Amino acid sequence: MPAPHILAGDIGGTKTLLALYRVQPDGTKHLLRESAFASRDHAALEEIVAAFLQPGETVAAAAFGVAGPVLDGEVRTTNLPWHVTPRSLAPVVGSDRIRLLNDLEAMALGALALPADQLHVLQPGIQRPGHRAVIAAGTGLGQALLFWDGQRHLPGATEGGHVDFAPNTQDDLALLTFAKQFWEHVSWERIVSGPGLHLLHRCLTEVLGRREDADVVQQLETADDPSAVIGRAGTSGSSATCREAVDWFVRVYGAQAGNLALSILSLGGVYVAGGIVGRILPRIEANQAFVKAFLDKGRYAALLGGMPIYAVLEPRAGLFGAADAAIAML
Repeated sequence: MPAPHILAGDIGGTKTLLALYRVQPDGTKHLLRESAFASRDHAALEEIVAAFLQPGETVAAAAFGVAGPVLDGEVRTTNLPWHVTPRSLAPVVGSDRIRLLNDLEAMALGALALPADQLHVLQPGIQRPGHRAVIAAGTGLGQALLFWDGQRHLPGATEGGHVDFAPNTQDDLALLTFAKQFWEHVSWERIVSGPGLHLLHRCLTEVLGRREDADVVQQLETADDPSAVIGRAGTSGSSATCREAVDWFVRVYGAQAGNLALSILSLGGVYVAGGIVGRILPRIEANQAFVKAFLDKGRYAALLGGMPIYAVLEPRAGLFGAADAAIAML
């Protein structure tokens, strides 16, 4: 009997990543092929899956990590106009063994299995059993937990990225007032995300009086992704204002990671993942603003200091987690 194939997907607001694996008898997976798609170029996930699978391919099970809450097995995506259901996917996949996970739940599963060389230590902390937290800034801000039941970690999704943004400094208060011009409710996702980095830069120049180089202004006006321009100029140091925006972003990212760590008491550690962390890692390392903000919780600074913090370097961790969820259905 031939080894079964499984389909895995990591579905984000910007990019959809799909992979086809062959599952060996011992449960290990062998990658057959992988492709990335621009999510907004497609009307539905079913359209992308149909474009990815080749005629005659048989899929035994499929799992997709999707950015949005999973309710009754279905997802209405947060940053895309998609309604994703196993029922609508089944004819395209060719199997009714389909599971939808929150994208951070899949990321949490994938992070558990990563080798040490794919985890960059931001804070060594103390190695101990306990819950773990996962936070990932990208198009949005995802958060999840890995619940420790005494023997193993079980992933659980949250929508904690959508709780109220909490200012800590006068600049943060100015940022909140600025953001209120655009949204009645200002969540952490509005700040700690790709679009949030652009918002921080706008606040610096439009509210706090920072000047920007003319060439950077021109790039921002013409770029499809202004945040990428800010990130590059900020990490390279070619723009002082972009660097200030990136450092501000790093600080508020660390603050919310500390909030999550306290909320679930993640004594087992914290994974910082998502598409942004790898690109701004030099600034995270340079001034330790992330860890300082993570620890800045008054009487609980010592408790937070004992929690290991890891930057996830593997961008496909969510895809790996989805693949493991599909294998579990075989």
